Amino acid sequence: MPSAPALPRRLPLVMALACGVSVANVYFPQALTPLIADDLGVTADTAATVATVTQLGYAAGIFLLVPLGDRLPRRPLITVLLAVTGLALLAAALAPATGALLAASAVVGVATVVPQLLLPMAAGLVASDRRGAVIGTLQGGLIGGILLARTFGGTLGEQLGWRAPYLVAAALTVLLAIVLHTALPSAAPAARERYAALLAASVRMLRTEPDLRRSALFQATLFGGFSAAWTALALLVTGPRYGLSAQVVGVLALIGAASMFCAPAAGRWVDRHGADRVNLWCILGALAAAAVLAAGAAGSWTGLVALMAGLLLLDIAVQCSQVANQARIFALRPEARSRLNTAYMTCSFLGGSAGSWLGIRAYAQLGWLGVCALMGALALLALAAHLAGPHRRQTWAATRPGAAQSEPLAR
Repeated sequence: MPSAPALPRRLPLVMALACGVSVANVYFPQALTPLIADDLGVTADTAATVATVTQLGYAAGIFLLVPLGDRLPRRPLITVLLAVTGLALLAAALAPATGALLAASAVVGVATVVPQLLLPMAAGLVASDRRGAVIGTLQGGLIGGILLARTFGGTLGEQLGWRAPYLVAAALTVLLAIVLHTALPSAAPAARERYAALLAASVRMLRTEPDLRRSALFQATLFGGFSAAWTALALLVTGPRYGLSAQVVGVLALIGAASMFCAPAAGRWVDRHGADRVNLWCILGALAAAAVLAAGAAGSWTGLVALMAGLLLLDIAVQCSQVANQARIFALRPEARSRLNTAYMTCSFLGGSAGSWLGIRAYAQLGWLGVCALMGALALLALAAHLAGPHRRQTWAATRPGAAQSEPLAR
């Protein structure tokens, strides 16, 4: 396998910032749903489809493009993808109707997979005993982007209209392309397979790597509940129960952004205690979050406080679970980290897209309590998989303190 240059001391922070700015493009439309509906004269359900289509595009981009990170030099690949994302964001800002907006949003989702190229790249540039900590640093940036995106979208959209966040995001994405083209090290690709073989390998690894399957299931279920909650939240707080503006969604996201500081700590916990134990803590945290969020159906200040506390707990649980899962899969096959991440993240975002779709329908039929019940059911599914997994004992032994970076974790 070709050797890679060592990771410069400050580069993880630059990469973390890049992860946050990039992934924000997938999430800020969630805070714009009411504004898009009013401006384009469509229903809230139709406007919410913009967020769902963007996430579906992201899942497609992860499956179709991220494997190329094992085959092509990552620096030029990342630069090109950021340029395409910037153009698609500009097209979305100028979209005259819902159809054009949905098409541009799909392209944004497909092309903005840069964080999923940066994470395996960083994992390959550090020693195994620092991998969890570095992944946690990048995940901290990713989390900040996911959560602050809603603050950015809701606040700017409320003041200047829903098109303004798309225009600002386009400019930031182009600037990011220039910065990363300068800062990232050059590294030879790790694989020489043809493109079709790369795609097939991602699917095959889901069949041959039990730890990859478990990680994908854990994150798909928790992220599905996360997406259901955040997609329905804008409808709840702007609806008759609260009667607040879209800007409040951004404020709630700003509170939840505190979870970004937990990701580096989660990486250290994984290095110390093992991924399985951290996963269990996160699943239990997601269950608790569903219960706390249910109190948000009460309305008034009491309900708003419950929403703040529940969303913060949910954000911490989902993002720390992501750190644990990626630390586990990146230890499996170093020469195939992009393909492993492709399989894992495709499942994760398919779960997130399904969660968004189910969340909107649960809210329409059963209200906010229906959304919370959906979150709880998905977390229970993850808990059942964790407790009943056929490889649980072996994996627990491999991930006990002191063994997180050893080769038995990979098998």
